[in-house]
Amino acid sequence: MKRARRSPKRMALRAASLAFLALVGWLLLRYARNVDWPAVFAAIAAYDARTLAIVLALVVASYATYACYDLVGRRYAGHALSTRRVLLIAATSYAFALNLGALVGGAGFRFRMYAHSGLRAACIGRVVAFSMVTNWLGYVALAGIVFASGAVQPPPRWGLSDAVLPLAGMAMLAVAGAYLLACAKWRGRTFQVRGHRFRLPTPGVGALQMGLAALNWSLMAAILFVLLGGQPAWPLVLATLLLAAVASAMVHIPAGIGVLEAVFVAVLGMLVPETRLLAGVLAYRAAYYLLPLLFALAFYAGFEARRGRSML
Repeated sequence: MKRARRSPKRMALRAASLAFLALVGWLLLRYARNVDWPAVFAAIAAYDARTLAIVLALVVASYATYACYDLVGRRYAGHALSTRRVLLIAATSYAFALNLGALVGGAGFRFRMYAHSGLRAACIGRVVAFSMVTNWLGYVALAGIVFASGAVQPPPRWGLSDAVLPLAGMAMLAVAGAYLLACAKWRGRTFQVRGHRFRLPTPGVGALQMGLAALNWSLMAAILFVLLGGQPAWPLVLATLLLAAVASAMVHIPAGIGVLEAVFVAVLGMLVPETRLLAGVLAYRAAYYLLPLLFALAFYAGFEARRGRSML
């Protein structure tokens, strides 16, 4: 009896799947080669158990907060996957996104795991878009508050006026406010972007998006604040992290290797001894990027082996 021939579409999907996994493997190897492992281990060893316990609790809280983006997105997209499945997929994708970039991690892994969970591409696209908008919406709102308050001033070496950051902050708050106004005025209206249909959420959901993402960015800054020994002040650590996030996004380097450290040294180098500053950032990278990546790899390997059937 002859075996049924595979359709060209199925073969193409299989080839795309293998190519995606090969790309992930290559990116992981490239990423691992760029990490200064001895420096990371030395930085971690310098902290006491109590500090590390607080940091790990904050990391878990941050990942759980981020995973809630997809939980709110479940209602927005109109699918019925279980809460546990959504949270695990979102947290796993987040770990990959931080280490490999938003395109492969945030979008690629979400599409793959949600597709294996039975969602259609259009629905997955709405979830991914909702999560991305949520993340940067909270960023804009929180950065707007921090910068507009005048609590943070650019380093003198940057040669910028003291009015630059407050003006940027007010502009960011205007963008956040405009989003909420649009949600109120055009609530439920559908827009088409590159063949994909999206609709504005309710004002309540829009406010929830801002709140969740602002909380997540705040938790990330709290991790760095603890690792830096409580100095400098938390608003300045938060502002530096927000600046570093934009810089990392602009240079498209996986995990912002080198960029995160460079921004922190440039902004806080005159306030914190460089040794302690770099140790804190390296420990942050280990706790927030590398450790969750190990769990994400283990979970994803099991997910792929069983195609998500018994994992969630």
